[in-house]
Amino acid sequence: MSKNLSVAIGVVVVAAAAGFVGNWWGARHAVGTSANMETTTATPSAPVAKERKLRFYRNPMGLADTSPTPKKDPMGMDYIAVYEGEEEETPANANQLKFSAEKIQKMGVRTEPAALRVLDKTVRASGRIEPDERRMTTIAPKFEGYVEKLFVNTTSQAVAKGQVLFEAYSPELVAAQREYAIAMQGVQAMAQAGPEAQKSMQQLADASLVRLRNWDVSDAQVKELAASGSSKRTLSFRSPVSGIVTEKKAVQGMRFMPGDALYQVTDLSSVWVLADVAEQDIASVKTGARATVKINAYPDKTFTAALTTIYPTLNAETRTVPVRLELANPGGLLKPGMFAQLELAVGAKGKVLTVPVSAVIDSGARQMLLVQVGDAADGRFEPREVRLGARSENYLEVLSGLREGEPVVTSANFLIDAESNLKAAIAGFGAGNAAGAGSASGSAAMAPAGAANNTAGTSGATAAVGSAPPAAPTAAGHQAQGNVVEVDAKAQSVTLSHGAVASLKWPAMTMNFALANSAQLKDLKPGAAIAFEFVERGKGEWVITKITPAAATPKVAAVMATPVAPATPATQVGGAAADPHAAHKQ
Repeated sequence: MSKNLSVAIGVVVVAAAAGFVGNWWGARHAVGTSANMETTTATPSAPVAKERKLRFYRNPMGLADTSPTPKKDPMGMDYIAVYEGEEEETPANANQLKFSAEKIQKMGVRTEPAALRVLDKTVRASGRIEPDERRMTTIAPKFEGYVEKLFVNTTSQAVAKGQVLFEAYSPELVAAQREYAIAMQGVQAMAQAGPEAQKSMQQLADASLVRLRNWDVSDAQVKELAASGSSKRTLSFRSPVSGIVTEKKAVQGMRFMPGDALYQVTDLSSVWVLADVAEQDIASVKTGARATVKINAYPDKTFTAALTTIYPTLNAETRTVPVRLELANPGGLLKPGMFAQLELAVGAKGKVLTVPVSAVIDSGARQMLLVQVGDAADGRFEPREVRLGARSENYLEVLSGLREGEPVVTSANFLIDAESNLKAAIAGFGAGNAAGAGSASGSAAMAPAGAANNTAGTSGATAAVGSAPPAAPTAAGHQAQGNVVEVDAKAQSVTLSHGAVASLKWPAMTMNFALANSAQLKDLKPGAAIAFEFVERGKGEWVITKITPAAATPKVAAVMATPVAPATPATQVGGAAADPHAAHKQ
């Protein structure tokens, strides 16, 4: 019994000792947990995602200007923050453009290497059918007379060579015939006379004959006149060529004077094609080349012509040079005035360095290519000014500025131009990055975003963050509030009575401001209270870039000019002091 009692007492003692130890350990653990909980409460929770690191701020218009601090451009637009790992990066070479692989894929960028090719070129031009000027004949009498009788009395009538057109009566012609007839009779009568007399009479007859021939009297008519010895009242005028009467002014019974054009006969067995070749193609066009001519009136027929003449003049209005081709016209299918389409194959000068036509960005003053630099995965492109030469259907010759094998952008190059403001990069080729460097050097370094919001977690972290307060942001724009005094719509300006401007250290005053655009006038009425943003566009010229009702916009100018206080161990979270030893003090 005593043995059992001893065992029971031992169990109770052990249990009591275990309970005491358990209570002591629990109390100690509870105190530690409480301290840890208070410390945890005082320490801000760790961010779930790693905070991005700010690299710089870039110009919103794509100019070569960056800043380590927030600022505005002269038009009042905020500079855009660029963080590490973002799509757009600034390459080492200021003249290069860099894009991520994802953006390149979205824009559909395609490249093709510059290669040596033979430019097979076909020059196309529009033209018209014209009569051959060398085959046009005008019938104009050389003496005064009258149209006695017409044999061809309509235009467009076909005539054969030697066909009588009309008969003319002229008193002068009749007198000349009689003189020649008398002279010929005198020659015959003086056959037995002396040599001197015969010679004199013969000279008289020859002079009369020359006069008749100068008036276009034919040899047949002269022989007939000499044989008959009597003059004819009328003289027949015959067509000197076969062709079409393209002009007729002769009317039966009319009087004509020497030189009057009574008929025009044109031979249309061969015609001209007059075409206008573009100025940039004229250097490759040579005389003697064969051309294919298609007539709109005969779409199923193709004609072949030879280039015979390149005119020495240029049409300043159309920037074209006229050329002439000769074309046979069997059957008279081709009518003067018809439209023609010309295709002229020009000879190639061997292999030349070429790029696709779609790769060229032509500003009018210069021609540019976007050249891929390095591997395709790098996403770097360089705008390159080039000098171009001949052109084919799909390719352009590159005379300078590019080497064989360099890949050039052939698709989405205009999207890249718009995305990165290529014009600004091109304009800065010679100027370098002086503006950007000066802008960056004139601004203070900016701490990463969120540094000012760090709370007391550990004393070491607090000391690192609070070792130096971050610099106040430098802004090119300024903000203020005021009342509208006067609005001048014609001058596009407004007079405002505004409060103090902390960013410029201005007191309250009344002054005149220019407006950035006329659309701002609709929100301005005398007496209206407004909040506005403005910039200095020129020396002493202040321009309002943004206007809002005063009640809708708080006064933030003073806030922007106030530096952010550094974090300290005494920073409170949730209203309680963040002291890591607070739990122990309790």
